[in-house]
Amino acid sequence: MELTLPVTFAVLGAALLHASWNALIKAGRDPLLDTALVALGGSVMALPLTLLVEAPARASWPYILGTVTVHIGYYTALAAAYRVGDLSHIYPIMRGGAPLLVALASGFFFGETLSASAWLGVLLISCGVLSLAFASRSKHHVAGKNPAAATLWALAGAAVIAVYTLIDAAGARASGGAERYVVWLFVFLGLPFGLTVLVAKRRALLAHARRYWWVGVAGATLSGLSYGIALWAMTRAPVALVAALRETSVIFAALIGALLLKEGRLRERMFGAAAVLAGLVVLKL
Repeated sequence: MELTLPVTFAVLGAALLHASWNALIKAGRDPLLDTALVALGGSVMALPLTLLVEAPARASWPYILGTVTVHIGYYTALAAAYRVGDLSHIYPIMRGGAPLLVALASGFFFGETLSASAWLGVLLISCGVLSLAFASRSKHHVAGKNPAAATLWALAGAAVIAVYTLIDAAGARASGGAERYVVWLFVFLGLPFGLTVLVAKRRALLAHARRYWWVGVAGATLSGLSYGIALWAMTRAPVALVAALRETSVIFAALIGALLLKEGRLRERMFGAAAVLAGLVVLKL
């Protein structure tokens, strides 16, 4: 398997989509309710697509069950982190720690070995991503913000991301077609978290959905396309390299956070962005 130029550009596009739906959650009224809308929206929108694609191979269903379970933790960490921290602080930590964990584990799970240059690229991307989080920390207390708690939730999210990345890469490869795996995965993916929020906050969620239903539609669309592209890429290139390349999304998140969400500190983030770009160049050497 090789990280070709078409796969590289596809994953970069997925990175932009991923940063966009996370920004949508952060910019919304209530991260928990918005995340629930996106989770449930993904299931609703994926259901009719099952008429167009075959069910994935039987061997992939244990992976679907596993990742649906793990995603409960992901949605929980995501909503909790965005309640107490900024997009430009949380997002890099979540996305920067995961590729290193995936790279360390992919040799054991998939028998994939990375060259010295590939390891250098992964390290540059991950370190650049993590540096963006530290560049974003505010020196002043802001009401409603808790950087320490946000960091802990983001680190928990990074661990969960690494776990579900490995599960889904294996599931997509066993499914007989990445599109089959993605469509059927999204039918079930958001149900445990979304229904839990619905039971716990039924009146609040329904009222929120009446006003902000479009957040669920837009977020689910962006999320589904982003993850579908990434899983397709993992069937054609080493998992660790795709996982690292996908985290270039933090550059987009940093720009969105600084320019659109007014989180500032764009200049301080340029070093981390340069490291991410250097890692991308190394991966393609």
